[in-house]
Amino acid sequence: MIRLLISPLVPALVFLSGMFSVAEEVRSSEIVVREDIVYGRVYGAGLLADVAYPVVDEPLPAIISVHGGRWYGGHKKDASTIVVKQWAKFGFFAMSIDYRLVRASPAPACYQDLQCAIRYVHAHANELNVDPDRVFLMGQSAGGHMVSLAATLGDGPFERTGGWEDASNDVRAVISVAANYELTTLSWGDIWEPSEGDAVEARILASPVNHVTRDMKPLCILHSDNDRSVPIDNALLMVDALKKTGVAHTFHRYPDKGHMGITDEVIARAREFISQQSQSR
Repeated sequence: MIRLLISPLVPALVFLSGMFSVAEEVRSSEIVVREDIVYGRVYGAGLLADVAYPVVDEPLPAIISVHGGRWYGGHKKDASTIVVKQWAKFGFFAMSIDYRLVRASPAPACYQDLQCAIRYVHAHANELNVDPDRVFLMGQSAGGHMVSLAATLGDGPFERTGGWEDASNDVRAVISVAANYELTTLSWGDIWEPSEGDAVEARILASPVNHVTRDMKPLCILHSDNDRSVPIDNALLMVDALKKTGVAHTFHRYPDKGHMGITDEVIARAREFISQQSQSR
């Protein structure tokens, strides 16, 4: 049985049987699916996410997925993000978030929302049965940019918004797919437009490649040579910086995958990376 819930936070559950199948990884477990939970509030407006998780006794690793769309499009159910039911079947607390889009809320609002989602998971780790030491991020394109920024910059100079301000924003490792790492060298980098201040300086600050240090989180990069949205040279800048700094990272380079979404290949490599990082501590 899968339980489907459309409600904020942790209300009573609505039971609907027979809607989804349970994968072999957790065949003996019940899968809970909750849509449109409110993981934060900004000026009274709710920040929404879909989550799914198996009902088990042991604390679960968590994965937070961030969709692409050049910061102004996309949503938590499109092909640039994970299917939360699938990752629950893999044994995760899986979360796919919506965030404020830049044409409605100027940068860095979208990034602040990601940070809020991370804090939400930590703040509710006990009730969500999440292991706070195994929180992973995964993002595609603009989402990959933001999860990579979380791996390198963390809070940075940005105010904590949305709630759970005192909670941790720590993550174990990050998977970045077809992402942009240097905004000033990208044709659509100027979409990252702050409401005030120098826009170029804001893009430099928001470029993960500028914050690579030995203390950053392990990063898995997946990118294709024929990506027309984010040229491979943008990813290679990040890979070179990681190599020079000696940061733990994995780079999967493909000749002909285009602007990669969350494909079966990406899922396999992401799970492989997560397994390696889970065993590294």
